[in-house]
Amino acid sequence: MTDEAEAIARLADFIDESFESCVKAILNIKGRVVVTGIGKSANIATKIVATLNSTGTPALFMHAADAIHGDLGMIQPDDFVICISKSGNTPEIKVLVPLLKRKGAQLAALVSSTDSYLAKSADFVLNATIEREACPHNLAPTTSTTAALALGDALAVSLLEARGFSSADFATLHPGGSLGKRLYLKVDDIFRQNMAPQVSENAALKDIIIEISSKRLGATAVVKDGTEELVGIITDGDLRRMLNKYDSIDGIRASDIMTASPLSIEPETYAAEALAIMQQKNITQLIVTKAGKFEGFVHLHDLLKEGLI
Repeated sequence: MTDEAEAIARLADFIDESFESCVKAILNIKGRVVVTGIGKSANIATKIVATLNSTGTPALFMHAADAIHGDLGMIQPDDFVICISKSGNTPEIKVLVPLLKRKGAQLAALVSSTDSYLAKSADFVLNATIEREACPHNLAPTTSTTAALALGDALAVSLLEARGFSSADFATLHPGGSLGKRLYLKVDDIFRQNMAPQVSENAALKDIIIEISSKRLGATAVVKDGTEELVGIITDGDLRRMLNKYDSIDGIRASDIMTASPLSIEPETYAAEALAIMQQKNITQLIVTKAGKFEGFVHLHDLLKEGLI
């Protein structure tokens, strides 16, 4: 494990002009990035392809062995090929490289041996040199595949930053699951399904209790008399604290027990931000307001239901 960690740390020294030139070349292609390899390198290639696609760089995977048995037809002259190989000298790679060159596609070698056939034949070299494998026999691809994966991630992130790929762009490519919802789901999408308990600041205690109990959110907003302007919130906890504070509850009004100037959130705020506020403040609901006017409540249960937690 430490061998792999140290190898990744050393990769920073290999981010050179060739790496930078490779990034620039990919940014300017009209085609796609095709990532290829054989054995464990092929497994790494599929992950790099997935990362590139999800961060705005169209990419395809081509197995190096299948390429010389028909799959080479997917390569077009405007494409950019990244070939992953630890040694850069495997028989399949030596057969494949001349064929790629004939296709006219640009070629980058992601290798651990910069003196290899692949590195010397490529237009760009992505240096993933390692000292040894984590395998005690220095045989099984371990450190080398980890280094290749990390360098592939570095390439994808560099392209992401160069393109100005934003979280909004990311959301369009990841609409499913909790990750997607964190990126696009807004408070406005979920809070309107809830009831909107509210009382005026002069509401009597009985009316307050009925409103909180009937709307089942554990709280009610308090608005200025005759308006929708938010002035406070009363929760179940406020009612319990009231019983400890007052010897007599006769004549108590909402303004006597409310928490003034409560936390609120706008409808256009991302639901993930609402969740962060609730977790930080250790609360289970937030009042939704628009220009200071009461709109409703978003509850922790809403966010649980949407799978954000």
